[in-house]
Amino acid sequence: MNNLKRLKIIIQGAVQGVGFRPFIYRLATELNLKGWVNNSASGVFIEVEGNEIILEHFLARIPQEKPTISFINTVETTWLDPVNYSNFEIRHSSSGEKTAIVLPDLSTCSDCLQEIFDSNNRRYLYPFTNCTNCGPRYTIIEELPYDRPHTTMKVFTMCKRCQTEYENPLDRRFHAQPNACPNCGPRLQLWNEKGEILANDNNALNLSIDALKEGKILALKGLGGFQLIVNGRNTEAVTELRRRKHRPHKPFALMYASFKGIKIDCEINNLEENLLTSPQAPIVLLKRKNNQSLSPDVAPNNPYLGVMLPSTPLHHLLLHKLNFPIVATSGNIASEPICIDEQEALQRLENIADLFLVHNRPIIRPVDDSVVRVIAGREMMIRRARGYAPFPLQINDNLLTNYKKNNKHIPNILAVGGHLKNTVAILKKNQVFISQYIGDLTTAEALKSFNQVMKSLKKLYDFEPEMIVCDAHPDYVSSQYAKAQNLPLITVQHHHAHVLSCLANNNLNSSVLGVAWDGTGYGNDQTIWGGEFLLVTGNKYERIAHFRPFKLPGGEQAVKDPKRIALSLLSEVFQDYDNKKLPFLETISTKEFNLVKQMLSRNLNTPLTSSVGRLFDGVAAMIGICQNVTFEGQGAMALEYMINNLETDESYPYNIKGSVYPLVIDWELMIQSIIEDHFNQISHQKIAAKFHNTLVEIIIDIANRSQQQSILLTGGCFQNKYLTEKAIARLKQEKFTPFWHYNIPPNDGGLALGQIIAGILEKK
Repeated sequence: MNNLKRLKIIIQGAVQGVGFRPFIYRLATELNLKGWVNNSASGVFIEVEGNEIILEHFLARIPQEKPTISFINTVETTWLDPVNYSNFEIRHSSSGEKTAIVLPDLSTCSDCLQEIFDSNNRRYLYPFTNCTNCGPRYTIIEELPYDRPHTTMKVFTMCKRCQTEYENPLDRRFHAQPNACPNCGPRLQLWNEKGEILANDNNALNLSIDALKEGKILALKGLGGFQLIVNGRNTEAVTELRRRKHRPHKPFALMYASFKGIKIDCEINNLEENLLTSPQAPIVLLKRKNNQSLSPDVAPNNPYLGVMLPSTPLHHLLLHKLNFPIVATSGNIASEPICIDEQEALQRLENIADLFLVHNRPIIRPVDDSVVRVIAGREMMIRRARGYAPFPLQINDNLLTNYKKNNKHIPNILAVGGHLKNTVAILKKNQVFISQYIGDLTTAEALKSFNQVMKSLKKLYDFEPEMIVCDAHPDYVSSQYAKAQNLPLITVQHHHAHVLSCLANNNLNSSVLGVAWDGTGYGNDQTIWGGEFLLVTGNKYERIAHFRPFKLPGGEQAVKDPKRIALSLLSEVFQDYDNKKLPFLETISTKEFNLVKQMLSRNLNTPLTSSVGRLFDGVAAMIGICQNVTFEGQGAMALEYMINNLETDESYPYNIKGSVYPLVIDWELMIQSIIEDHFNQISHQKIAAKFHNTLVEIIIDIANRSQQQSILLTGGCFQNKYLTEKAIARLKQEKFTPFWHYNIPPNDGGLALGQIIAGILEKK
């Protein structure tokens, strides 16, 4: 045939473990093309021969018909002379540079779900059912390419029927690496708190269901680690879980058996529904209805619920026989990473769980549940983990122009994130691989997890860093780690990293005004920043405005006891603040009041902060809606939720001082007016709304003075739905172009991405 051609195709992206090779096989055989396809450590390689017009048709159909859960980054093609292949085959994987994308773990697909509830199917009630469209990926893979010998499933030898499925290109389980059935795969066991076996397989599941009905606390080994589970309608059980877990107020997540059940308890829009039912199946924050039979201790004083649907066959089977939603919270003690090993869980959770539902499929790395919230009509990631990590972010070519133009090597960069909500990230070529949520680096267990995650990413991608980037705070554990690595080191100011993270998340490369508001960040003047307006151009930033600094009596102690922050604010506004008849003052003992008063007057252990997060804490304590906090952001959440559905554009007065940068936003008039409203018995709802509106007007004011068109909203304060949506609406109204986070968190979970960008720009 004169027009016989051979086409070589290299496809990079999320194309392994998603049924991509059988898809190519089916497409090629349908078009009567010859050749082969295989996985490599960098993607999918194809060589295919046939008529040139048919080959072009084949190439065009790949992106149109590819498996739904796959994602194509690049397609490279080369036309070659034919070698006269006799058939089309799927070849064994090859090695090479490891740049292929490891797919995140995906929730159970509808086909597998149908099988586990079909009494005639051989996988009936089997809790480890999966196929190429669903199941574990990131939590079980040891190295690339993604083949069974490189996963924790290598310890399970497939039975004849599973092996037949695995080898059949027309079967949806073709090269499904976790493929298994009751005869050859992982098994369930139920243990007591001593690790003694109480039951196996379905008996273990049924006894677990009975225990939950009785109000017991169950530690369940899930996809990426252990979860602690109780009946979400049993207040006694939920309260006991809080007591044992040392988590008095922070909301628990709920798992419902079906979408129908969620609709009974929550208000849901189309986007929230799509998120809940997506293959990622994250926790979604939803407005709760009033007609609930849930325990009030699930989410105390909170108009929102964090809810999710079952993400594994085990969860589906568990909830199928329960007539109530379950609390499903991380299997850990506060501030520690989740347990992934059953023996470790026995030790760390022995004083929390009554029973342990375990299995023998090893978990390589801990991956918690992801959390998202719909803000301004699109999803915003709050915690990026299961279903999303380690899916990479592709860097805007504009940021890499200097490297590409001069044919320079793009360095391998490791970014180690911050101290709270830690994530780490690596840059390999033009892709940033961001780790799953690790947590706060405040315990030995958390530090161990931090080291393991970095080691894991390095192994997975054959990654050796040539440069390391960290936060400028000298006392962060992550920064100390970075400095000990004997590599070229870049330190990045905390809020500059926040702005760069938002910039990369929105694929921008221009001069921007970044509004970076959070609780804590080390400033370059050695004070604590957190209410910043940064003019960012390339790798440079200018602090053009910030909130007037105030004292934190006792430093970290003030963060835990926001009444101290309220006293600090009062002391700067009123000379006779100790005589003010504010109700919150009555909750402070004379001893503590005198101690704080002495600290403030003598500047003893009173670091200065410009933090908007701490301003939220102080105002919440001052008006009496949150005087003690047991988790980060509790005061800010209380103020946001207090607004409820109130609609008002009223705000408080404030001053902006100075004629040169940085301008100082003086909150004194605002605090005076809040106290006046409080004395005049203006509702907490109205005060909270006016406080938020004032913050928004400050953004507009500084934006006008900056003469910048693009305004970026970043930092933990912009997890606040009311604040963010109001700011976006007002910026648009004033003809600015606002940008905010979506698939990268605005909180410190996004810092590592910003640090990577700083590393790239530093070398330009």
